Order: sequence, then structure tokens, then C-alpha cells
Amino acid sequence: MRTNVRYANMQSFIKEETKGTSMNRLIVKLTSVMTLAAAVTFPIPSVAASEWPADTVKLIVPYSPGGTTDIVSRKVADLLKEELGNVVVENRPGAGSTVATGQLARGGRDADHTILMASPGHAIGAAIYPGLRYDPVEDFRFIRNVISIPNVMVVPASSAYNSLAEFVEAARNGEVTFSSPGVGSSVHMSGELFKTMTGANMIHVPFRGSGEALPALLAGDVDVAFENMPTVLPHIKSGKLKALAVTTTKRSPFLPDVPTVAEAGSDFGLAGYKTSAWFGLITHKSMPDDAVLKLRTSVADVMAGESFKSFLPQLGAEPGEEDGEVFRTFVAEEVVKWDGVAQQANVKK
Repeated sequence: MRTNVRYANMQSFIKEETKGTSMNRLIVKLTSVMTLAAAVTFPIPSVAASEWPADTVKLIVPYSPGGTTDIVSRKVADLLKEELGNVVVENRPGAGSTVATGQLARGGRDADHTILMASPGHAIGAAIYPGLRYDPVEDFRFIRNVISIPNVMVVPASSAYNSLAEFVEAARNGEVTFSSPGVGSSVHMSGELFKTMTGANMIHVPFRGSGEALPALLAGDVDVAFENMPTVLPHIKSGKLKALAVTTTKRSPFLPDVPTVAEAGSDFGLAGYKTSAWFGLITHKSMPDDAVLKLRTSVADVMAGESFKSFLPQLGAEPGEEDGEVFRTFVAEEVVKWDGVAQQANVKK
């Protein structure tokens, strides 16, 4: 076929090419020329679906450096680098994790490359901070619960209480104190849940962080605490603290002789007691499906690796079980549970 070099414009081409041709031949010629023109004038590039991530992945820690959430996040970020490339950790503390979580909920230009390490504060914050401008379930997508750490009901070595039953009897007939590193922490709310379910007369004594709360407990200045396993496990092993129960539904392999609260407290209204310090990844609700799938697959691969498995005993932790929508349901149930406890105990910020 001749090119359009001979013709000044399409009208000239049609006039010349239609001489002595049938209508069918004209249609064929016009179709061929238009196809060629489109290919030359408007080339259509071959675009392959870009793989996520296309940029650095940012893992937000909604607490200060040095705490359990920070330690877990940095380990997970380090292991995810093998799966996702560059992953950086950014600490954004404030208002029991609600500052950073609110920023994630609002989205922004890098929302599709931002994840956050959520913990019980994610669910508790919705109950105790009035006026939050985000929904802790509906405004996020849930990747995976990564780690679960029991809280441990502990008393000083000098305490007269050697069992949960002895403690509850004393707390029902008198007054006892329980400490926490701050109002609204999982340690605090675990104690409030215990108090609510047993009817015990327990007075909350909040401190400014575990750095202040733990020495007071060791000195016997308070009667009991429902502390995170990593904080108290060394002191249990050394004999400075006595473990009366763990707060999860099954015994911890790191304290196999210590019963669960539900197990030891079934005669005191505690059969359904369950709390833990969980740490799981969430992201903005606009995160694309392919990115969410990549994250879930990558985190699962990390959790299956020996480096992650060897990290768990350092925290007295076990791998999280909830993935995807199951994790979403778990968090929704946590929100309902802690809202009820906060209302009964009148816990507000």
C-alpha cells in the first residue's frame, strides 16, 4: 500500500484512491490507512502492571522508642526488608496511640506505602478518648496480627498472696491496689476487667510508664499488677515477683506451671477472662488489594522464618494467629470489650 507522502491531506487521498474503486475496496483502504495513522501518530505503549511497593514502605510506631511496640516493629521492619525492599520505622507517640492512628486514617499522598503497628491501645483508645475522628475498624485494612504476649498477674515476693483465689478473697473483703504504667494501657485495662468480673475492691495506682510502675511493685508499694510478660518475666525467674496467673486463654510455654486467670478464677466469675498484648499491622482503607495481598504474604513469610521464631522467646511471646478479615473481626471484638470495661470502670481521658 502507498503511503500518504503523495497526498497533502486526507481529502486528496480519498479523491485519488476512490477512482475506479468499489465501495467495499474504499472501506478496506480507509480502514487500513486509519489503523496505520493511529499507530504512527498515537503509539500505545505496552504497560505492565507495576509491582507494589514502588517506594519506601513506612512502618509507623504510635509510641516512643524503646517500648515493646517499638521493639517488635523494628524487628518486623528489618525482616520485611528482604521481602519488600526499603522499610523504615517512624515513631509518632501521643495520646495512647491515637495521634498516629488518626494521621493514618486521614490518608495522604503516601498512604498506599504506610503501615502501622497497632496494639491494644488501638481498641482501647476508641473507648476512652472522646471525639476521635476515625473509626478503629471501618477506616483501616487489617494485614495480620503478628505477635501475642500475655499479661501476667504478679505480686511482690513478700506478698501474702500465693494464688489467685487468695487474692480475690482478700480483695472482696478489703481493699487492694493495682498498678499500671498509665491510664488506658493494656496493663491498666486488664486490671479493670479483673475488677469488673470479680467485684473486687481494687484501687488503680497509675504511674508514668513501666520505669516507675515496676520498682513500686518490686518494693511492695502496690499489691498487684497485670504486667506485660517481657517486663516481669526476668523478675519472676529471679524470685522477686510471684506469678499468680497469665491473662491469655491458654498457659504460656514460658510459664507452664502458672494457670490462666480463667482457669484459676472459674469459681470467682473469671471463666471468660481473656486479655493479651497483641501487635498487628494495619493500613489505610484505600490501600490497593494487590498491596494488601503482598503485605499479608510477606508478613506470613517473615513469621515462618527462623529469625522471627528465635525472636519470640526474648519477649515471652507467641505468633499472632489472626490474619486478614479474621484479624479485623478480632479487633472489632476488642473495641466492644474495652468500651464496655471503660464504661463500667468510668475510664476516660
